[in-house]
Amino acid sequence: MKMRDQDDLSGGLEELATTMGMEDRSVHQLAMAMAKLGFQAGQLGRSVEAWERMLAEEEITIFFGLAGAMVPAGLRKLIATMISRRMVDCVVSTGANLFHDLCEGLGVVHYRGDPGADDASLREEGIDRIYDVYVSEAGLQRGDLYVAEFVKTLDPRRTYTSRELMEGLGRRMPEDTILGSASRAGVPIFVPALSDSSIGIGMVLAWREGHRVVVDQIQDVDEISQITEKSTQTGVVFVGGGVPKNFIQQTKVVADLCGRYRGGHNYAIQYTIDPPQFGGLSGCTFSEGVSWGKIAREARMIQVFVDATIALPIAVHALEEGGSRRRSPPRFAWRDGDLTLAYDG
Repeated sequence: MKMRDQDDLSGGLEELATTMGMEDRSVHQLAMAMAKLGFQAGQLGRSVEAWERMLAEEEITIFFGLAGAMVPAGLRKLIATMISRRMVDCVVSTGANLFHDLCEGLGVVHYRGDPGADDASLREEGIDRIYDVYVSEAGLQRGDLYVAEFVKTLDPRRTYTSRELMEGLGRRMPEDTILGSASRAGVPIFVPALSDSSIGIGMVLAWREGHRVVVDQIQDVDEISQITEKSTQTGVVFVGGGVPKNFIQQTKVVADLCGRYRGGHNYAIQYTIDPPQFGGLSGCTFSEGVSWGKIAREARMIQVFVDATIALPIAVHALEEGGSRRRSPPRFAWRDGDLTLAYDG
């Protein structure tokens, strides 16, 4: 049987070799050449192609799920750039990533250290370790107290969504933070497991001083589901999996139950190191998501089984160098929990 031209991996290797030999080669050229390779190099290149297609759509909302310790690893400014350039339109994150983002906005620095250090000695020195990343415990406590003081400025007579809380924190943060860039770009951030983070710890400090502000996480579900229901098309980009991945995918289930079903997400990209055979959501395939109605049967699905700290910088730089620009990103307006969504033309 004669193989198709696009199945000839030697052509992809030849192009990659040519690209590597160019003096003015770009990350975008490298990614496009990688798209013609096999295994995870090919998947990484094809994820850039799929992301470019999403950005070229006239009307689409792109969700970004952020798990893992990406901010301590050093990706804060990269993700902030993604948001400010509207490579994504709605963020769902673990509370930990955003807490570390807030701390960096306050001047707390993450340092590279020795992963083989004596942790008991680090404890005595007041240093917390995340593999080879060190951060001052005193610095993190500064973040806890900052959150507590922020909560004291809120109205205890009403409930808040995590989106409102993150928007309020973001207005106080520098533009090169995730929180600050999202607040300025009008990109909503949801934190469905808010209490499972130091943001929750800071809120407890305020709570015990009598400032009892309640975050309504069920309203979070309603608000993000409205985004899905009112979008013409939807795409997802996941870093890791866990709660952010499920929180975004389940919006399609809500839409179905409420009679507003338009099918699953139209584009799906994930960067993960988790395999599917153990049954966890972080590694489950998008094809599996089709059976739940979370991913459209005809969706462009690309999963890259690679450390996201390697893949995401390559993908984002390739998109930037490739000249991908949004013509009509969605704009969100909230009033009493109801969403108005419009695409800029």
